[in-house]
Amino acid sequence: MWSSYRLTVKNIFVGPNGLRAGWRALIFVAIVLAISSLVQYVLGGTIQRQMAAAGGVPGPRLAVLIEFFNAILPVFLATGVMALAERRSFWSYGLTDNALVRRFGWGAFWGFVMLSGLVGVLVLTGHLAFDGTALTGFPAVRFAVEWAVLFAFVAVAEEMTFRGYLQQTLGRSIGFWPAAAILSVVFAAAHLGNSGERVLGIVQVATGGLVFCYSLYRTGSLWWAIGAHLGWDWAQSYFYGVPDSGIMVSRHLLASHPLGAAYLSGGTVGPEGSIFVMLAELGFALVIYVTLRSATPWSHAGKSQVD
Repeated sequence: MWSSYRLTVKNIFVGPNGLRAGWRALIFVAIVLAISSLVQYVLGGTIQRQMAAAGGVPGPRLAVLIEFFNAILPVFLATGVMALAERRSFWSYGLTDNALVRRFGWGAFWGFVMLSGLVGVLVLTGHLAFDGTALTGFPAVRFAVEWAVLFAFVAVAEEMTFRGYLQQTLGRSIGFWPAAAILSVVFAAAHLGNSGERVLGIVQVATGGLVFCYSLYRTGSLWWAIGAHLGWDWAQSYFYGVPDSGIMVSRHLLASHPLGAAYLSGGTVGPEGSIFVMLAELGFALVIYVTLRSATPWSHAGKSQVD
């Protein structure tokens, strides 16, 4: 009886390929949260003072430092620890890609194009108006580069967190799309704390997460999604000067303001809060279907590791 009990308990934690996927996912999340808490304990006071000095709206250089310590460092260390434990390469969680530069570049291009198309629809329907240029000359170039670095950090951190280790680990256990759905909801929930965010914007974040998962499914790589994430955020925040998930950055190229009902204009959320964003997401899905193909897509990899 005791041996049967031990066997039952063991089966809860251990499967054919070692520790079950759910427990490995929880360990990953615990490492991320522990490192984030440690960073907050050590640097929280300094970050708050710098934020206060910046009037509560950090410039790109301060934002890069905050993103590095609060997001990049925790997910890199957590992925590295789990890679060592599983005796796999750090890069094997969606980062290995022979076409890395090309995929990243095209992703950034399409991210900018899709956001530009959404902005165009808002302007043509009378739900967004531009007030002129906020930056010119060298400052425009400087802040374009600095914000691009920041949004590259954001893209890498968010894609690795929600569509890297966790997607691979849970996907091999419960299936790619069930895992993608769960993690996309969690991805959306992570944006709930953004000031100015609304329900429609949160829904868009979740569906956008699924679209980025589709690029991973087609290619086995995160790099197209990282590029698209960067291009989309940079176009919103810096180039067009509109809120991004309710957040308005300092020092953007163009100045604009929404017009009309929030569910059409996006209101304080920005274009992501408009129902027209669904057109951009459909456009993303079509582009992924037509342009992204790989000899080793996610669906052909890792099946022997299901537990």
